[in-house]
Amino acid sequence: MSSSVPQRPAETLAPGSTAAATVGPPRIGGAVWAALGIVYVVWGSTYLAIRVVVETMPPLLSASARFSAAAPLLALLLVWRQGVGALRVTRRQLGSAVLVGLLLLVGGNGLVVLAERSVPSGMAALLVASVPLWVVVLNLAGGRRPAVATLAGVLLGLAGLVVLTSPGLSGQVRLGGLLSVVLGALIWAFGSFLAGRLEMPANAMAASVYEMAAAGLGAGLLAVVRHEPQHFDPAAVSGRSWAALAYLVVFGSLIAFTAYAWLLQRAPLSLVATYAYVNPVVAVLLGWLVLAEPLTWPVLLGGAIVVSGVFLVVRAER
Repeated sequence: MSSSVPQRPAETLAPGSTAAATVGPPRIGGAVWAALGIVYVVWGSTYLAIRVVVETMPPLLSASARFSAAAPLLALLLVWRQGVGALRVTRRQLGSAVLVGLLLLVGGNGLVVLAERSVPSGMAALLVASVPLWVVVLNLAGGRRPAVATLAGVLLGLAGLVVLTSPGLSGQVRLGGLLSVVLGALIWAFGSFLAGRLEMPANAMAASVYEMAAAGLGAGLLAVVRHEPQHFDPAAVSGRSWAALAYLVVFGSLIAFTAYAWLLQRAPLSLVATYAYVNPVVAVLLGWLVLAEPLTWPVLLGGAIVVSGVFLVVRAER
């Protein structure tokens, strides 16, 4: 999963801002497409990188290391670009960011990291693509009535999840791992759902700094509970696992996130939101090309159904 995504992107183009006041459709230049390409490819590749990391590294300990390293680096980047004031938050905002970070990155991402020891990276990405569907379900439970097209997208996407998890019933893939990814997606959706109702830091990058710092600590504590540090031998970690961890920190948590935050201010939200159904396609292709993950019929059919459902939801909710 991506390191952390601003949970209230629509507020980036607030009424009265320059972008919101622009008359007519915004011009989409080469820089926008380049940034969008970074988000597509890099965030889509994080599932592959996670799979490589957990080959020889304890899962939650690696997640803790990733976020513990990414948080101060992102903070330094933010201070360099916007000054120390960008990191100032109220106590309530800090508490909200910590809670959301624990839900998204420890609960959501952490379960995916644990599951990818047995679940192919492409299949995990397709299951995680269901997050927008779960958000709609949570909104419905909260009293918001979605459009008919949105409900159709949710039902279609949930049908795709049934197809995707079918290999777990036949024993081809561990059912526990598949259900862990689905639970992780649901927790991620719940964190996103709460973020829209809590007093979060106004600066999305500052919010992510505190979310990742909380996740680094939270994942580290869970790793201790699982006795991961006691069984961790740095000499036993492969070079490609170290390289994949560094990739997650630098590219997944810094470069792609910065590109995404930049896009939210300079591109139509409906265009930026397309990453939700492009990332899993990229992940499936990379898993097949790099790790020779099989393109079975549940992956192809179930994935196509889930992505179609997410497309309908994003299109209706944009």
